Amino acid sequence: MYHPLSLFVGLRYTRSRRRNHFISFISLVSTLGIALGVIVLITVLSVMNGFHKEVRERILGMASHGDIQSLDGRMVDWPQAMALARNNPRVLGAAPYVEGQAMLSHRREVTGAVVRGIDPALEPDVVDVAEHMLAGSLADLEPGAFRVILGRELANLLGVTVGDKVTVVVPQVTLTVAGSMPRLKRFTVSGIFEVGMGEYDRGVAMVHIEDAAVLQQMGDAVSGVRIRIDDVWLARQVGIELAQALQGRYRVLNWTDYHRNFFAALKMEKRMMGLLLFFIVVIAAFNIVSTLVMMVVDKQSDIAILKTFGASPGQIMRIFIVQGTTLGAIGTLVGVIAGVALALNIEDAVAAVEQAFGIRFIDPSVYYIAKLPSDVQANDVAIVGLGSFLLSLLMTLPPAWRALRTQPAEALRYE
Repeated sequence: MYHPLSLFVGLRYTRSRRRNHFISFISLVSTLGIALGVIVLITVLSVMNGFHKEVRERILGMASHGDIQSLDGRMVDWPQAMALARNNPRVLGAAPYVEGQAMLSHRREVTGAVVRGIDPALEPDVVDVAEHMLAGSLADLEPGAFRVILGRELANLLGVTVGDKVTVVVPQVTLTVAGSMPRLKRFTVSGIFEVGMGEYDRGVAMVHIEDAAVLQQMGDAVSGVRIRIDDVWLARQVGIELAQALQGRYRVLNWTDYHRNFFAALKMEKRMMGLLLFFIVVIAAFNIVSTLVMMVVDKQSDIAILKTFGASPGQIMRIFIVQGTTLGAIGTLVGVIAGVALALNIEDAVAAVEQAFGIRFIDPSVYYIAKLPSDVQANDVAIVGLGSFLLSLLMTLPPAWRALRTQPAEALRYE
């Protein structure tokens, strides 16, 4: 392909002014089409990466990277498990918790939720919920005070605010002289949080771990120990290491186990969206075939003369491969540069469009975010760029093969 004659003639055909302006127009369209396809593909993939990252961070705002649990739901020697977890060099923090299902009521409003008992001093080491407090703080949870922090949607559903009382009923019974009575306790709302995920804003209430242990009749036991590691993508590997260190006495879960189907769906969505958008590049690359076919027809006499001067069939074929590949490479390069630039500045671009046309693409009250997130990943850019270039190269083969079969005598008959 890089034979001097093939390279020289192929590049000259690419930049020369042609007698047939329609061929020049098709060449321009094919190059711009490839560039546009690459721009769209890189931008959409980056925005999807941004949304996935935003969702992941919101989930990890309430869900820890890892979770050490006992097989029967009661972990008595949890201080030893915490110590073993902290001995792992990748573990940044660990905190115990008591968790159970409960029913919350206020006046005539009743709803179910997960009541999670936490240690206010250790909880910030494993999750970022302290950064999402709308009112109050984790420090307001004191042992024996029976205070509760609710998600914003849960508080709105119950119609409560800071200072109001809610009744927490757990699915356990207490035997009294009057018979079996459900276990319940009145808590005072001391704070409200919002992480931007309905699963947590609507379904989680946090209390002090000692109050939760009293409510759940756990004694000195806890439900488990949550951990944070330095790299969320190594959660499974760290979990295996911790399970071995704990000698199989406890099961170790990670954040992907709780949301496996959700993240698998996001991954599949990204793949299918990328595949569908790649057809834009495929359609644009087919224009290269049209361009080269018309070029071969237009250059029949040139091909015949080159053959009569001794050019080999391989050299003739490589001339048009060089030409088509050059068009594809230019389109790919322009698309990659412009696509990365647009993806990095998508927030400003969307804001400009919204201001110019008076529209709103993202409603914060619906999507919990006020901007279009973007996360440009080098592997996505590399795959799109390389795929576009290889596709352009592939599309040059049929026209080049047709040029190879040109017969000098037939081409020069009417010259």
